[in-house]
Amino acid sequence: MTLTDDQLERYARHIILKEVGGAGQQKLLASRVLVIGAGGLGSPLILYLAAAGVGTIGIVDNDVVDLSNLQRQIIHMTDKLDSPKTASVAELVARLNPDVQIIQHPLRLNAENADRIIADYDLVVDGTDNFTTRFLVNEECIRQKKPLVSGALSQFDGQLATFKGYLADKPCYRCLVPEYPGNIGNCAEDGILGAVAGVVGSLMATEILKELLGLGESLAGKLLIYDALGAGLRKIRLPKDPGCPYCHTS
Repeated sequence: MTLTDDQLERYARHIILKEVGGAGQQKLLASRVLVIGAGGLGSPLILYLAAAGVGTIGIVDNDVVDLSNLQRQIIHMTDKLDSPKTASVAELVARLNPDVQIIQHPLRLNAENADRIIADYDLVVDGTDNFTTRFLVNEECIRQKKPLVSGALSQFDGQLATFKGYLADKPCYRCLVPEYPGNIGNCAEDGILGAVAGVVGSLMATEILKELLGLGESLAGKLLIYDALGAGLRKIRLPKDPGCPYCHTS
C-alpha cells in the first residue's frame, strides 16, 4: 500500500514519529479492530482510532441513542436520538475520516455469533457494562488468540487492561474477575462524571494503537486504575491465576 498525498498530510504527525513512520501508518490502515459497545468508553476510543487511520473498525451494539447517553457518549449527536448506535457511529466516522470502514453489527454478542464476528478482526475491545458479554468475549479471545483491551467505569474512576490469556505467562479477564460479582451498579443507577469516560476511553485507544504498532510496554499482565477525584493513575501487577479454568491450559 502506498500512501496518497492526502494521507501523507492527514497522518503527518504520525509519520514523523520514528516509532511509527510511513510503514506504521500503513499497518494501521490495514488493521481490523472490533469494538464491543458504542457507549461511554466506545465513543472516545472509536473517534481516536478513526482519526488515527485504523482502516476497519467493527462496532457491536444493539442499542439506540438515548438523550441520557449524550452526557458522556460523545460520538452520538442530538439529531441521532432513537437511531441505532452503530448507524450513528458510522455516519460520524465517515465525516471524520473517509479512509476508515465501519462495519456495523447491530446486535447483542452471544454464544451463537461471537465466534464468527470476532474471527474477522485482529484485536478486540470490550467497552460493555455487563459481565455475561465480558466473560464470553474473554473466552473467545483466548480460543482465537486475539488480544483483548478492556475497560470499566464507576462514578469518578475507571480501569483498563490488555488481556492475552492465550499466552502462558499472561492473565485473562477471568483471572481478574473469576465469578459474576454481586450487586455491581451501573451508570444509570450510580451516575458517572461524563469526562471520566473520555479519559479512560482515550487511554484504551492509546493501548490499542500501541498493540497494533508493537510500541512500548504492553498493559498485558497489569491493571491501570484512574482516580479522577484524586487526579491520579496507578498501575498494579495482575498475575495469571494458575488455577484459572479458562486460560491456564492455553
